[in-house]
Amino acid sequence: MKKTLSDLTKDDWNTLFPIQLVDHNPEWITFYQHEKRRILTKVGGEKILRIEHFGSSSIPKIKSKPYIDLMIEISKEKLFDEQIINEFNELGYSHFIVPKRENIEAYSSFAKGYNLKGVKEQIFHIHMCPKDNVMWRQIDFRDFLNSNEIRAKEYESLKLKLASKFKNDRGAYVLGKTDFIKETLNLIPK
Repeated sequence: MKKTLSDLTKDDWNTLFPIQLVDHNPEWITFYQHEKRRILTKVGGEKILRIEHFGSSSIPKIKSKPYIDLMIEISKEKLFDEQIINEFNELGYSHFIVPKRENIEAYSSFAKGYNLKGVKEQIFHIHMCPKDNVMWRQIDFRDFLNSNEIRAKEYESLKLKLASKFKNDRGAYVLGKTDFIKETLNLIPK
């Protein structure tokens, strides 16, 4: 019998937590701010260099999975620090290491709000990495979509199509957005 989220297979995740998009909830910003305060109080501003809300829940004019994504900047020296990981565990987070791939260095990821029965509380995803990790381009993507409603609606349309096609395939859903994200990042003046 599976005892922790870490024991779940990809198929388990896809079955228990299918892709579902909902209308934007204006309370998401409040949930983010509250969680940011909890993290800074527990882990501390000397270790956490910056916290940003990103992902579709940070873009008010489009549908989103009802998850709060946080990007946390941390120094390279603290990236996989056991004390910090334990502090996030005490806040209810499960830790995962995202392995190096293509042009993305390995980084820490945390999640909370999931359970083994598929029932969800408010879900939070954290991507914790140094500022030179390409994951930080997600903030540029967020800012561009927040300033360009046409592009944001194109993104929403793509997400709805992918969610319909890949409701139970989280990996395919994420990969299906890759080209659009790259194209959008190329539209941003350097």
